[in-house]
Amino acid sequence: MMHLVKIISGGQTGADQGALDGAIACAFPHGGAIPAGRMTEAGPLPMSYTMEELASHRYMDRTIKNVKDGDGTLILSNYHLTGGSALTYKTARKLTKPCLHIDFSNKDMMQAVKIVNRWLQEHQIQILNVAGPRASSDSEIYGLARELVVALLSRKKRNP
Repeated sequence: MMHLVKIISGGQTGADQGALDGAIACAFPHGGAIPAGRMTEAGPLPMSYTMEELASHRYMDRTIKNVKDGDGTLILSNYHLTGGSALTYKTARKLTKPCLHIDFSNKDMMQAVKIVNRWLQEHQIQILNVAGPRASSDSEIYGLARELVVALLSRKKRNP
């Protein structure tokens, strides 16, 4: 049985917004910490996203807070981790928080959903932090993140 109660992310374009939009599409609670000014690489994140705006403009501060606030972190990518995604992974390890990296370059969606669902159950994740590359470095990750979150939450509704 899945225990998820909320999806959080940092609100950046790409994986973060894909996960949030997946939660919104399923009418599922969402949120997370976002830098001051609600800044993303595409400009301020709309107010329609329920986010906690930090006083800091540093993306690193947002990353650390979301890893701390989540019961586990899911990092989605189409390749190895770099930049903020690598920092997220290192932060989760440093804080001894459960962390799972799904690399879509070697997994299809069905495999990913099964792996993530099993991991969520194993670690009894209630608040899931989702991270990954921004849209400018991976144009496909938004759609993959959204599809994965919708698939996970659709399973949750079928198996409460």
